[in-house]
Amino acid sequence: MDPFEREIVELLPRLRRFARALAGHMADADDLVQLTVERALARRSQWIAGTRVDSWAMRIMKNAWIDEARSRGRKRLTALDDDFVERVADPSVASQDMRVEAIAIRQAMGRLPEDQRLAVALVLVEGLSYAEAAEVLEIPAGTLTSRLVRGRMALMSDLAGQEA
Repeated sequence: MDPFEREIVELLPRLRRFARALAGHMADADDLVQLTVERALARRSQWIAGTRVDSWAMRIMKNAWIDEARSRGRKRLTALDDDFVERVADPSVASQDMRVEAIAIRQAMGRLPEDQRLAVALVLVEGLSYAEAAEVLEIPAGTLTSRLVRGRMALMSDLAGQEA
């Protein structure tokens, strides 16, 4: 396996998380990861050596999701996927408090508007810089910052409301 292919394989868990943020449903997310990897491998010649593969692949994924959503002519439905609930419910994975908190965060993320959810997923979950996330979403950095701030505030408000 060459270095490019190795990097794609190592990126799979992050692609899967981002796909879940986009698609919501596990089956749709898995399909989106597969489509992204296929496109990345097919368009390998378009990748510029020395640039980050993760940002490039996530941009491919975002564009693939837009294409898929348009072709289906439907909006994304927000729901907890069974795999996530199963993993969080496993006592060997997390304490009861951590499981409850993880489910609450997942649900709150699902209630965010898509633009805010994607900004939060790329920056806070995947660890991309603001500039990289803005590039993936093809928006100005200032727009990303605004969406991220609104998303954070909405999450904090939503989660604080659940504690009351």
